[in-house]
Amino acid sequence: MTERDPETSDADTIYVFAVCRDPDPSVLVGLSGVSDESPVAPLSLGSLTAIVQRVRAGDFGEEAWEARLADSVELERYARGHHDVVSAVAAACPTVPLPMATLYRGAERARQALADEADRFHAVLGRIARHAEWGVKVYAAPGPRDDGNQEPAVPAASGDRSRPAPGAGLAYLNRKRGAQQRRERCQTEALRVAEVVDVEVSGLAAASRRLRPHAQPPGERRIQVLNATYLVAEHRAEELGVLTRALRERTGAQIELSGPWVPYSFVGEV
Repeated sequence: MTERDPETSDADTIYVFAVCRDPDPSVLVGLSGVSDESPVAPLSLGSLTAIVQRVRAGDFGEEAWEARLADSVELERYARGHHDVVSAVAAACPTVPLPMATLYRGAERARQALADEADRFHAVLGRIARHAEWGVKVYAAPGPRDDGNQEPAVPAASGDRSRPAPGAGLAYLNRKRGAQQRRERCQTEALRVAEVVDVEVSGLAAASRRLRPHAQPPGERRIQVLNATYLVAEHRAEELGVLTRALRERTGAQIELSGPWVPYSFVGEV
């Protein structure tokens, strides 16, 4: 199939990965994107550039997309193709990633629609330039086990093995109450530590977002009490690592640091 420049492919459906400023075309070489029928290419928007790929409209119709969403393997393939393009471009210049399956009917429509948002793109690019996204998760240590569902081992009254000793029921309830109080203290302390971590990392970051804690997989006893993401300047990345290690040592908490990532979480804010 003859390759066509997106500048002149107005009859095609245009998939847009990102909008950026002054990209190096060489970073697009070899990227497969979401289709093997056409190359990933730049589309000029004047002072900005969109990174696009010509695709078949039928591959992204409502029925086709719903089927893809139901197929985890196929969905992962598309998501990885999208992310690989965004990551490659973002490594070379400030980049605003667009949501997966951002589509326009023809290059001219894509250019017009994206140009209408030029002011927003410029503002976001100015904010995220030379910054990356980092994730921080804090976990509560496993609390005391509650064996209250098991029959308590209590001594029988002297001479009568059919009945527990006097006061055994109250002792059992006290143990249950004590275990519950210990769990509550552990949870309260974990939440306090989570707030300390968030405040200190936020003080280093340019922006932050608190996300919904993830549910833990079966068999995992620890509980996630902080799931947050931070926009951190590149020159402060090492400082972030030092701070995270210091917080682990000072609080004894389980703290996970991940990144750097393309700042997906901060491109919708100006």
